[in-house]
Amino acid sequence: MKNIKAVFIDYSGTLSQEMCKATMKFVDIISKNSRLNDPNTIIKYWWKSITELENKSYRENYLTQDEITDISLKKMVEEFELKTDLNILHELCREYWAKAPLFDDVKPFFKECPYPIYIITNNSIQYVDVAIKDNELNPAGVICGDMVKAYKPSKEIFLKALEVSNCSKEEVVHIGDSEKTDVLGARSVGITPILLNRKNREVKTDVIVIKDLFEALEILKNKVIN
Repeated sequence: MKNIKAVFIDYSGTLSQEMCKATMKFVDIISKNSRLNDPNTIIKYWWKSITELENKSYRENYLTQDEITDISLKKMVEEFELKTDLNILHELCREYWAKAPLFDDVKPFFKECPYPIYIITNNSIQYVDVAIKDNELNPAGVICGDMVKAYKPSKEIFLKALEVSNCSKEEVVHIGDSEKTDVLGARSVGITPILLNRKNREVKTDVIVIKDLFEALEILKNKVIN
């Protein structure tokens, strides 16, 4: 049984909902003003583009979330003849980062979790801070890519979280919804990952899997993590 002292948790897709008014409007504008007409194709292309840029963004080549967004939007202009005001699309991205609604289990999780909670996110701190304030959350800390000039799954962001929390890798667990960024990133520094699988997707990794944060509470309260 692990001697847990803190919980690390992802933000987008874990705490905040990825599909909201801002993202739906973002997709609608692109579908009406480019050669990309299918919403699902737009979403897949966008996340693929963002992820590829985050993976290349490291230390001296680091790009902020806003810089990555600008590059991705300009790429859509070139590849899919997107003809619209890019500033409007960028503002919708900012609205999503700061104002996306939380899942229903988030506030109960923060209220009932028996350990300090640290948010680990690729999102820039200024946007996450707005969400925390608006939703009256009380994390013990927020660790983002800007602090270490690297994005998940790079180990630097998880090592920074251990430093901020003053915990060893054996004393924390990390909860996130992505096998590629959360599970692999946590394991890269020896942290036990818990995969939040809200959409019941196929899981390809041998990992603790939960369907919501209420299950996470049961695990943490009963100390059943080995």
